[in-house]
Amino acid sequence: MTYLEWIGEHSKKHKKIIEKLTHLNDDKKVEYFLYENMIKNESTFCLLYKENKKCHEMKDLNCYLCACPEFRLQAKSKIKSYCSINSKFGTTCKVHDDIHQDCSGCLIPHKKQYILKVFDKDWNKMMKNVRKNGEKVYESKQSTVQTSGLRFIFYYN
Repeated sequence: MTYLEWIGEHSKKHKKIIEKLTHLNDDKKVEYFLYENMIKNESTFCLLYKENKKCHEMKDLNCYLCACPEFRLQAKSKIKSYCSINSKFGTTCKVHDDIHQDCSGCLIPHKKQYILKVFDKDWNKMMKNVRKNGEKVYESKQSTVQTSGLRFIFYYN
């Protein structure tokens, strides 16, 4: 599964949960996505929940975004992905001859304050800029990188 395919599949899970929370205001919807609640009430939302693991060790980890809306994919460059806000907590890694963004050290999208800043009930709307300028990202070959306890699978031409 490519990253863009994963976004599509994950948005379906997100939508299902949001549809159950229509009685809550936006602030409470975001609170519902706290890791401690999600692992207990939405065990299939994240693969790491099965292993009782967090993607980031932090207090009040919020899973509303799961992926970051500041992450950008691009096809026509050696730099295949990057952070649009150039977070000082992110870094890059090289896979074959390509450079990819490594977000494993960044906690920004898992904090309630940031989530409310970019909030939308439609996860796809929040993630719409991941694909740079709407360009097609052709992903065919696969490479796996282990970083800070997270496994990234990159697809490249």
